[in-house]
Amino acid sequence: MLKLSAVKGGIQEFSSDLIVVNLFEGVKKPAGATGAVDQALGGMITRVLDTGDFRGKRNSTLLLYTVGRIPAPRVLIVGLGKKEEFDLQAIREVSATAAKKARELGVRNFATIVHGSGAGGMDYRDAALATAVGLILGLYKYKAEKSGENYEKEPEEAFIVEFNDSNLSLLTNSVERAKAIAQGVYLTRDLVNMPANISSPPFLAETAEKLAKDYKNVKVTVFERKDMEKLGMGAFLAVAQGSSVPPKFIVLEYNGSKEGNPVVIAGKGLTFDSGGISLKPAQDMWKMKFDMAGAAVVLGTIKAAAEIKLPLKIVGLIGATYNMPDGNAYRPSDVVKAMNGKTIEIISTDAEGRLVLADLLSYATMKLNPELIVDFATLTGACIVALGMKIAGLFTNDEKLEDQIVSASRYTGEPVWKLPLYDDYKKLLKSDFADIKNSGGKWAGAITAALFLKEFVGDNRWAHIDIAGPTWEDKDDNPLIPKGATGFGVRLMLKFLDELTG
Repeated sequence: MLKLSAVKGGIQEFSSDLIVVNLFEGVKKPAGATGAVDQALGGMITRVLDTGDFRGKRNSTLLLYTVGRIPAPRVLIVGLGKKEEFDLQAIREVSATAAKKARELGVRNFATIVHGSGAGGMDYRDAALATAVGLILGLYKYKAEKSGENYEKEPEEAFIVEFNDSNLSLLTNSVERAKAIAQGVYLTRDLVNMPANISSPPFLAETAEKLAKDYKNVKVTVFERKDMEKLGMGAFLAVAQGSSVPPKFIVLEYNGSKEGNPVVIAGKGLTFDSGGISLKPAQDMWKMKFDMAGAAVVLGTIKAAAEIKLPLKIVGLIGATYNMPDGNAYRPSDVVKAMNGKTIEIISTDAEGRLVLADLLSYATMKLNPELIVDFATLTGACIVALGMKIAGLFTNDEKLEDQIVSASRYTGEPVWKLPLYDDYKKLLKSDFADIKNSGGKWAGAITAALFLKEFVGDNRWAHIDIAGPTWEDKDDNPLIPKGATGFGVRLMLKFLDELTG
């Protein structure tokens, strides 16, 4: 991960292989730090703007060579786009754009200003954090399992340069927080990108155990199959019974405070989902390695929370298993019993994530006395049909919790959209043979899945976030979001948790 530091100085005087400044679209005369660089270069930037060759469109870049007029041999100008459309997400994107350009140029180090805190009018702390997060996340690259692979040379170090003494402590704090956040996102992206034979249930348990070794206030308990049988986790175990690899129920406890009840974060950890007996189509089945993204969000969030030292109690619950169609696999028409005693008729073995979560949510409700529960899951293709690939579905039984999650989502640029827990649709889950069916059929699939989960949370404040769409990106067209695993949800959850601390 990029080594990033906050330093005092003027960007035009800073000695590094590359310096980065910015311009809004339509600006003809640079001001602020960009103006200082322009002046030091004898008006070079202004002359380029006069030609119309650079207009400042969002994420556009202009590279200039300084021929010895300032200590840095190169200046990169990144376009901020239209001022009226400028926000924190723009800062993250242009910062990521600059970092990628630095990698493309092969520079050893580079320096940048905080984007958006001057003419952009953003709060300095927010702008500094967005700049730092964008720089680090923009350079993420999954190191694939390839023999003899030669990866692009990464910049070794970057600096965020601040001229104003009064802002330096804010910048330093923002840089340290960004590093912690990025560690959580990197971990989540890596786990989701890994092939299913590596990122297995035992591997997720080992990852959790490593967190407990790395952070003294993190404790892990891994429940094996026999332990889950004693707990009565019949729904989870039904999904797992077709796999030769043993399931793992992972409980991670982060104790950042001695006060209050824990915030519980539950994650679906289907390390590969074949669909079971209700087999998925072969096309794109390889992507089902990402069906453990909810579990990865839990691990990434707790790692970052421990790095930041959030003053909260957090319990992460992960249900990790493969869903496979062997001779022991569960079948449509089976009836299984969840930990809370509810019986479930199996309509589709490909509606397996909700079965795993049913027992995780029951455990949270029956054992943990939670302050609130949030679950993350790549739960339904129906949510993608409703909201597309960029937006997560949000379901909750508490309006205040909804407002808090939506606010965090807007801040981090990870969009969620509230969908209804429409009670009349509960009849779609009515079973003739059990208390409830695990699938409500073709229509309103994301809603009926959420209504199913609601049966296992009791009276607790609860939110379900369906991340089936934004967990994975097929294109490489956003500088902040890589092709493959996005790490969606970690930054959102950290902002939400941070706000809970006041």
